[in-house]
Amino acid sequence: MSPHRGTTDLRAAKRLVVKIGSALLVDGDRGRVHRAWLESLAQDLADCRARGQEVVIVSSGAIAVGRRHLDFGTRVLKLEEKQAAAATGMIHLAHAYQEILGQHGMTVAQVLLTIEDTENRRRYINARTTLETLVRLGAVPLINENDTVATDEIRFGDNDRLGARVAAMVSADTLVLLSDIDGLYTADPGADPAAEFVPVVREITPEIEAMAGVAQSAVGTGGMVTKMAAARVAMGAGCRMVIADGHARNPLQRILDGGRCTWFLPSATPRTARKQWIGGSLKPEGVITVDAGALKALKAGKSLLPAGVTAVEGRFERGDAVLVRGPDGRAVARGLVAYASDDARRLIGRKTSEIEAALGFRGRDEMIHRDDLALD
Repeated sequence: MSPHRGTTDLRAAKRLVVKIGSALLVDGDRGRVHRAWLESLAQDLADCRARGQEVVIVSSGAIAVGRRHLDFGTRVLKLEEKQAAAATGMIHLAHAYQEILGQHGMTVAQVLLTIEDTENRRRYINARTTLETLVRLGAVPLINENDTVATDEIRFGDNDRLGARVAAMVSADTLVLLSDIDGLYTADPGADPAAEFVPVVREITPEIEAMAGVAQSAVGTGGMVTKMAAARVAMGAGCRMVIADGHARNPLQRILDGGRCTWFLPSATPRTARKQWIGGSLKPEGVITVDAGALKALKAGKSLLPAGVTAVEGRFERGDAVLVRGPDGRAVARGLVAYASDDARRLIGRKTSEIEAALGFRGRDEMIHRDDLALD
């Protein structure tokens, strides 16, 4: 059920990341969760899962909820106050999500990320593996920026870009940005009555970027500028993105019913985009040599197992890029390795069942997973 890269049908999504803006989820004056709205979204998500779609949620709103419980009022908060509000509000948000989604048999798993988790490859591969495992087990990851420890220098600053980074991390094919904006216009429609709606974008050009406006919400931090940045990340990862007004109940169903929204359609798929990134953008930190049997398996689209490894060269950490060579010494692939070099050497030629005895812990079955491997 992989989506055609040019389609604007939400039903075509296989793995869906839904980003929810603060203004939709939280009453800005009272700092309370809009339960009726969240209940309608839960029904939409249950319908997605019934269609066989995998779902990941990226949610704003923790600070907006937490500030009420700490009696901050409506004043501008200092960084440490935002962090305190986030710590308080996330408990209430996570409880609301679990309670409401749980009514549809969905298990919610909370994951907090910072920008460093998507830029440091070791932390990236750890986060990606955790999210992949949660989705495989049928849970719904609930992700927010880790405002309790982030600083101004390392914060995403908005959850639009966080949603795009998460979509790229989990190789999602569709990202939905639900906010108080119903799509992209040629100018600010509130200031220019001649502004025209743009239903589909296939490339982020300077002209498209010039159409971006400013944030209109007092609750959230995002605006069209951040959505353009998110679109650039998502499309670069081969992920479709759609901007839709989420104020109405059942916002995903509204998209399905033809409600106004703007689709950003990439030229690549998540799989091809990831392979291009691994194969062409990362500098190898080491070399792994494989035997003829492993080489045949790699060419057939399978993962590299420790049993097929004959040599390990260089020093590298888990998540680093490595060069893969065949038995004749020629480069055959590049990939993100699941073990640091010292551990990889201990696993040379070993069966999967021997990994724990060799290392003292149960690691991944694969030396390089097929999703993290690009053939030359």
